[in-house]
Amino acid sequence: MTTALFALHQGLPRQGPGSDTTTARLLRLAGPLPPRPRILDLGCGPGRSALVLAAATGGHVTGVDLHQPFLDELLGAAAQEGLSHRIAALNHSMDEPPFADGSFDLIWAEGSVYNIGFGTALRAWRRLLAPRGVLVVTEAEWATSRPAPRVRAFWDAAYPLRSRDDNVRTAEEAGYRVGAHHPLPDGDWWTEYYTPLTRRLAIADPDRPGMAQAVAAVREEIDLRRDHGADYRYAGYVLHPVTPDADPAHPAADPGRGADDPARPRTAPLPPGITEPPYERNAMTVWTTRPETPGDAEAIRAVNVAAFPTAGEADLIEALRADSGAWIDGLSVVAEHEDGTPAGYALLTRCHVGGRPALALAPCAVLPAHQGRGAGSAAIRAALEAARSMGENLVVVLGHADYYPRFGFAPASRLGIRASFEVPDEALMALALDPSRPVPSGVIEYPAAFGV
Repeated sequence: MTTALFALHQGLPRQGPGSDTTTARLLRLAGPLPPRPRILDLGCGPGRSALVLAAATGGHVTGVDLHQPFLDELLGAAAQEGLSHRIAALNHSMDEPPFADGSFDLIWAEGSVYNIGFGTALRAWRRLLAPRGVLVVTEAEWATSRPAPRVRAFWDAAYPLRSRDDNVRTAEEAGYRVGAHHPLPDGDWWTEYYTPLTRRLAIADPDRPGMAQAVAAVREEIDLRRDHGADYRYAGYVLHPVTPDADPAHPAADPGRGADDPARPRTAPLPPGITEPPYERNAMTVWTTRPETPGDAEAIRAVNVAAFPTAGEADLIEALRADSGAWIDGLSVVAEHEDGTPAGYALLTRCHVGGRPALALAPCAVLPAHQGRGAGSAAIRAALEAARSMGENLVVVLGHADYYPRFGFAPASRLGIRASFEVPDEALMALALDPSRPVPSGVIEYPAAFGV
C-alpha cells in the first residue's frame, strides 16, 4: 500500500497541510537570520517549502528525503525558478542526518516530523543547529480536550496526538524555548492538499496493487477532517535551543529584566491615550492569537481597564471601534487564555502620514495575572502579521524605545516621520512591513479619538 500512497501523492502541489503563506509566516516568526543562512529542510518531499525558503532568505537549502522521485521534483522546480545554485537534495533518512554539529542556522520540517515522532526529532536535530540557530516544525495536535470517539480512534491508530501544552513541555524537555505557536488555518488542509488529492482519487487505477486500500485510507482521512476538523489541527512551532551563551539582550535570556528594573532607562512620559504595554519578563508561555470577535468587546475592555490606572485606554478602543474611518476589521487582535478569553490585546487603526494611509499601534494591554508571560508580544506580532497580509506597510507607535525594536520598529525620524506634538525622538517609532516598498514621510495624523 505504501507504493500506492506515493503514487497518489506524486505530482500534487503538497503532500500535507500547508501553504506558501504559512511557510512565509513561520519564517518571519523565526526571527532574523544571518545573511545567506544555511538551511536544512528535513522530510522535504518535492520541496515546496525549500523553494520558498531559498527565494526568501537568499540562503542555501539542503533538502533531505528518502523518496527519490520527490527529490527529482525539487531539483526540477529549482532549475525552473533559477534556484539551482541555492538548493541541494540528499536521499537520506531524517532521523540521523549526516551533518556535523552546528551546521545549520535554520532547520525546517513542515508536515514531516510525524515520520520519527516530535520528541525524537527535536532531540536528534538539536546538535545540528549553529549558535542562535532556530528549528521550525509543524505537528498535528489536539485542538480540544474532548475529541469525538471516531477521531480519537483514528489518530490513536495512525499517530497518537498530543495537546499544545504537551508539545510545549516536550520541546522544553528537549532543550528548547518555544518562540511561537501558529495553528495552520483550515484552508491549508484543503486548497493545495485534500482538494487536489480528492481529484486524484477519482482517477486512481483500482487494479494497481495496494491502490484500493490506499484510496480507502485516504478517503477515511479526508472524511474525518470534513466531519471533525475542529477536534485537531496542524500547528507550527518555532523553537530556539536554550544555551548558556544565550543572547543577554533577548527577553528570555534574563527573566529578571523588567519595567521595574532601576537600571532600565526610561523615556519622557507619553501623551495621554497613547500607551505602551507592560514588559514581558519571560516569554516561555505560548499564546494562541486571533482577531477579536463581536463577543470579545466586553472582555477586551476588561483587559484594558485592569492593565491601566484609568479606563482611558478602554474608552479609546470603543471610540476607535465606532470610527469607520479608523477601524479595520481583523487588526484588533487578542492573545487568548486556554479557555478562549482574551488575556492580551493589540490594536492597529488607520492613521495618515503626510496624507498617506498608515497604521497606528495602540493600545496594547495584558491582564495583570498574565503580564510577563509574552501575551502582549504575541498579540502585537499577530496584529503586525495580519496587517502585512492585508497589504499594509507603514506602522507607527509611541512607546518605550527598549520594547518595540524587538518587533522591528526604529526611530521614525529616520524616515522623515514626525508627530504634531512634542515627543522624545526615541519614543516615536516606525516599521515598514515590506522594506522593499517606499513609505511616506511627514506629520502623523491620528484618528480623532486619540485627541492629539
